[in-house]
Amino acid sequence: MLENKKILIGITGSIAAYKIISLTRLLVREGAEVRIILSKAATDFVPSLVLATLSKNPVLQDLTIQDEWANHVELGRWADVFLIAPLTCNTLAKMACGICDNLLLASYFSATCPVVLAPAMDEDMWHHPATKNNIKKVQEFGNTIINVNSGELASGLFGEGRMAEPEEILTFLQVKLGSSQELSGKNVLVTAGPTYEPIDPVRFIGNHSSGKMGFAIAEQCQLMGANVTLITGPTSEVLKHTNINRIDVVTANEMFQQSLNLVEDSDIIIMSAAVADYSPVVVAKEKVKKSQKEWSLELTKTKDILASIGAIKKHRQFLVGFALETENEQENAFQKLVNKNADCIILNSLKDNNSGFGYDTNKITILEKSGSTIEFSLKSKKEVAKDIVSYIISKVNV
Repeated sequence: MLENKKILIGITGSIAAYKIISLTRLLVREGAEVRIILSKAATDFVPSLVLATLSKNPVLQDLTIQDEWANHVELGRWADVFLIAPLTCNTLAKMACGICDNLLLASYFSATCPVVLAPAMDEDMWHHPATKNNIKKVQEFGNTIINVNSGELASGLFGEGRMAEPEEILTFLQVKLGSSQELSGKNVLVTAGPTYEPIDPVRFIGNHSSGKMGFAIAEQCQLMGANVTLITGPTSEVLKHTNINRIDVVTANEMFQQSLNLVEDSDIIIMSAAVADYSPVVVAKEKVKKSQKEWSLELTKTKDILASIGAIKKHRQFLVGFALETENEQENAFQKLVNKNADCIILNSLKDNNSGFGYDTNKITILEKSGSTIEFSLKSKKEVAKDIVSYIISKVNV
């Protein structure tokens, strides 16, 4: 999504400057052209040789280079976006007050492209009234702020002020530059991961779903401009974009209730979670001791979330179901498509190598109401998510 985009990065003197090494690699991998300006203070934190090697462009530091002028005006007009990261308290103050005493600031004040700022400072500095006033000023100038994170700071304290991680900044730039926003204004509901049905306080019935596919779909929908809510069962997956509304649940019934609460306002519903089909009739209050040679569990069916939503789905809504099969794959998936009143089914087969639960790759077939099928080759789940969302866009934007 950042193919051929021109990104100018200004790095100021913060320990967070080391993160720009990873960010530069990510941007170049996405196809962006990256040029970098270092402030004098930043050279103490990150080597220009590393950045020049990764960006494949010389790193600029001074207003003059061997008696030649570094054209800051050209830099600000060349870029599609000027990212200043990390942005220190000192540089922020200069930007707010109009002080221009180095190449980075000269490029900022002459930039005609959008400017994105990723602050980094200690918590007390971040919450100081002067900093808050300066943030407000630069926002009034038209600059965009990437919110700071909470966590361990360079001082050893824990609190707000950490610069956003490289992956978060990448996603932010993808949204700002790379997305065509076909889902702008659409509300999308995605379910992901497994559900755990408790047997006792220690044991549960579950499955091997990692949630990777659902998370990738949610993030792709967000990149396309949608307002996304993700309901997820237990997973170690982490969202790269903080604008997605994440709701964590454990059981099938919890996922059912949360889904029903949100379905009315959803334009697109993507049910990618691997919901447990059965749960114990009785949940033991204490751990069941290993005292018997055999142990039988009485199970009852869980709520069928896809069928329940299919039964109340409105004409304006687009409902996507998922099917994981081990035999008679397409026949069973078509039956599910009809029975659940879905608009399409995404079919996975456990017979496909490197596909399904736990893998970073997946191979899918989209089954349509018309009876037609669309097959895709094995791809990363991120690429599969693009295929799925592109297909949905082709159906909802006709």
